[in-house]
Amino acid sequence: MRHLVVLFAAALLQAAPAHATAPLDSTVEQAYPQLEWLFQKLVAEGENFTLGGKEAFRTKDKYLPGKVAAGLADLLVHLPPDDPRLPAMLRDYARLADLTVGMDNETWGIYYYMGALHRLNKAGLLQRAVRPDTLAALRQRLDWRSFVRESDFTLSSLPTNYYGVAFSIARLRALMGWEDTRASEVLLDKMMKHYAAYSGDFGFSDETDGHGRFDRYSILLSAEICERFLETGMEVPAELKALLRKSADVALNSASADGTGFTMGRSLGPYGETAMLEILSTAAYLGVLSAEEKEYAYAYSARIAERYMRFWYQPELRSVDLWGGGRRTDAYRGNYRILGENFSLLHQLIVTSDLWSRAGMAGRAPREDLAQWLQRARPKFSLTRFAQGRYDRALATWRDGDHVFSLSMVNGGPGMHAHSPYYPLSFSHSIVSGIADSGAARPQLLPKFTLADGSELIATAFIQDIQARASGAGQIVSYRQDALTRLGQDLPQKDPRIRVDTEYALMPGAITRTDRYTAVVPVEVADVTLEFASFSRGATAAGTAIGFAEGTVRSFDVKGLASCQALPAGDSPDYRAPYGQMHTVVRCASGAISLREPLVVSWTIRY
Repeated sequence: MRHLVVLFAAALLQAAPAHATAPLDSTVEQAYPQLEWLFQKLVAEGENFTLGGKEAFRTKDKYLPGKVAAGLADLLVHLPPDDPRLPAMLRDYARLADLTVGMDNETWGIYYYMGALHRLNKAGLLQRAVRPDTLAALRQRLDWRSFVRESDFTLSSLPTNYYGVAFSIARLRALMGWEDTRASEVLLDKMMKHYAAYSGDFGFSDETDGHGRFDRYSILLSAEICERFLETGMEVPAELKALLRKSADVALNSASADGTGFTMGRSLGPYGETAMLEILSTAAYLGVLSAEEKEYAYAYSARIAERYMRFWYQPELRSVDLWGGGRRTDAYRGNYRILGENFSLLHQLIVTSDLWSRAGMAGRAPREDLAQWLQRARPKFSLTRFAQGRYDRALATWRDGDHVFSLSMVNGGPGMHAHSPYYPLSFSHSIVSGIADSGAARPQLLPKFTLADGSELIATAFIQDIQARASGAGQIVSYRQDALTRLGQDLPQKDPRIRVDTEYALMPGAITRTDRYTAVVPVEVADVTLEFASFSRGATAAGTAIGFAEGTVRSFDVKGLASCQALPAGDSPDYRAPYGQMHTVVRCASGAISLREPLVVSWTIRY
């Protein structure tokens, strides 16, 4: 009995935070000293500004002028009108506007700049913050026509989700009195039709034109569109609120009491967490959450903000850090964008905190029983379908105590299908992570077939017939692929020589994946390899079973391959998650085989 009491007490200690979480708006107040420091440094250094060793204005960050304008506007409108610092800061803002007005600034950068001017105008500060000649130049340069053809309102070589950016710019221009509302109305119609066309029957937007790439942005997009309506003074239609409710369910089902966020897809790092903030703050403000959901969504949001300040922000750098300490992000968010990332992330924190305050939560102490509520009130398992038809796309979410697994079954599509953030894996913080821009040289947790003719095949893109069923205390998720993906091209190439049936067994304390590979005709295979990059340490191997002395993952067992070895990852950049260095690499192989009978390969992670 005493042993059970000790275990119960330990579980409570693990579930509870080590300290009381501060109110969200109190935590976000820490953004303003950071913004003021950046402001002063920009004024002092001008176009020679450096941060983290990067000369910010000499990089290829095509959104930077707009992000600078937005971040510093956030600071100006936050100051009380009688703040003695305000007159000098307005003059300094005008100098920086003079500096950035002629710099390259595209799409999102235009939107950020327009939003900054609109906020300054609403606050009665614009005339002092931007000189008339500079404002006239900005009126010419900050235009949706730079990436939309005015003749037919089609995009110039951009993904269709940029209709939302174009709409926002046109609407803000109209609010500034720079043009009438016709363009914003046409672009709004284009944006909504795009969303309907690429979100299908389930309400989540494909990032591609039908290839099946779904990730955090697919779930975030409904909230982002609602934000554009709110920002520009428009009423959010009921159909958008219904889509937002679906996104809020995914966010709450995926929430963790430690403030971590989405774990699947690319461009994560703090954006996997601020995406949750955007979804839930917008849902709370628009009233699509129940009273109880609102309380705990707020508690989760407060922990996300706190995690940003304690983990992502590095005081010694005076910067957010997506790139050091063993962290890795994709090329899109390379550290050449360090200044812009600071401004955009702080802006997200400020905007979402404001929405929470407007939703009635200003100064509210967050609930401290978030972990218990998540286990009590959210489903242990959920299957969110993204698309169904020739190929199925879905997200299976499995909650096991404090661990949340996101089994993402999608196709990364052009340029992304070979990278592990889009593999059909059971992603979970500190257990399984994708590796940004990883390629398929060492595919995480997927058997790779190297055929005698040199072809390399993995099972990623052609998922069909996703099924889920309960099994005892756990859940079974299964699907099939009538072809593997032949690597080496921008788009996944079907190779029907080998088929596969896959089953995940999601059980308390263990995840098992079993693949049954079948050759249509006999195939000569030079090797089948499998790799697992783990955050655990102290590995010992016994055949194809690996034990770990330290870390969340306690063992990794493989069946169907001939041998495994475990090696330290060291500080190799090939083994870095968005949030830190992996420590052990397990490599398994079959050796040459002739695939005539079905080959069953399985692995089990115990944690």
